[in-house]
Amino acid sequence: MPSKRRNNGRNKKNKGHSDTVRCTNCGRVVSKDKAIKRFQQRNMVDASSKRDIQENYAYNTADFQMPKIYVKLSYCVSCAIHARIVRVRSVEDRKKRYTTRLRQHVRQENQTGNASLPLSQLPRA
Repeated sequence: MPSKRRNNGRNKKNKGHSDTVRCTNCGRVVSKDKAIKRFQQRNMVDASSKRDIQENYAYNTADFQMPKIYVKLSYCVSCAIHARIVRVRSVEDRKKRYTTRLRQHVRQENQTGNASLPLSQLPRA
């Protein structure tokens, strides 16, 4: 039977078994390497509360910094597709790996389907 993806939808190479995580949305048990992971940073309070705290701040307001909440979210594949965190891609587009960091050492003429592309260079559909 042919394989749909070259990594079979997982990030596990020569490992045997990988740990499990729970989906943030539905609670499904997903293997850690298969789960879609996103790092989210949020403000602790909303903008109006932040302004109230800033006005009642005892020290110089130029030094005012509200701490942020940093959360690592992990989704199962079905919830990630449903919430549009990842999208269904065509057979040809599945070969393109994309990243937020630009890889400087890959020349445009030597680029294959497996070279990482920054999100800004991906063709809009």
